[in-house]
Amino acid sequence: MNGTVWIAVNVFRESVRDKVLYNLVLFAILMLGVSFLIGQLTAGQDMKILKDLGLASTSIFGLFIAVFIGTQLVYKEVERRSIYSLLSKPIARRQLIVGKYLGLVLTLGVNLSIMTIAFYAVVAYESWVLGPDAAAAWETPALDPAMLKAIALIFVELSIVTAIALFFSTFSTPILSAALTFAMFVAGRFSEDLRNFDEVVESPLAATLAQWIYWLLPNLAPFDVRSEVVYGQPVPLGYLALTAAYGLFYIAALLVAASIIFSRRDFK
Repeated sequence: MNGTVWIAVNVFRESVRDKVLYNLVLFAILMLGVSFLIGQLTAGQDMKILKDLGLASTSIFGLFIAVFIGTQLVYKEVERRSIYSLLSKPIARRQLIVGKYLGLVLTLGVNLSIMTIAFYAVVAYESWVLGPDAAAAWETPALDPAMLKAIALIFVELSIVTAIALFFSTFSTPILSAALTFAMFVAGRFSEDLRNFDEVVESPLAATLAQWIYWLLPNLAPFDVRSEVVYGQPVPLGYLALTAAYGLFYIAALLVAASIIFSRRDFK
């Protein structure tokens, strides 16, 4: 366990040295730019658009961190040949995989936390600028705590993407791993369409194959509750718990598969 924690902390430190947190500056600039442009919109719709863009930007910035760092985690150790010194220590290969995953998840968590604070600050500022008359037309309060539900599911979704990126990085190059991870992310967002694929094709083989793909791909659609939060629709805690549990199960399966593949690699 100590070895896993040591690896996780070092991954986080390395991410900071690689200036990963600089994306927060871009996020802040984007949100400030949006807040200035939002005043040109129709009253009542301005805050909705600001919230929707803020949540979408949080997801996109986190996605790029998960993919481009996650696909480098294992490959960089092999390329720099530092993998030999790591494996010479009393650290199991599965600890190396889990430690690197937890380190990147920690990096994601810190990024999302800071972006959330910046997001709420911009929303509070915009609410103050627009004044109480505009606030009367909003369906939800400016600093709606329900936005934290959307951000929590974004974090779980990005944790799944991180596990996917790490899985591919155990046996592939960073470019191919990034392409495969992005493909899995897009397919996961639209995987629900595969469930009813038998209604649009006449081939039983194609329908069966689509069903198998549906069950293998991560179902990421349930993690996107931006519309519900922005328009004031309820997101029950039971839904959050069930969706998060599915995410944790999928992450565990990916980490087990990544550990098995990595344990069988020969670095000699």
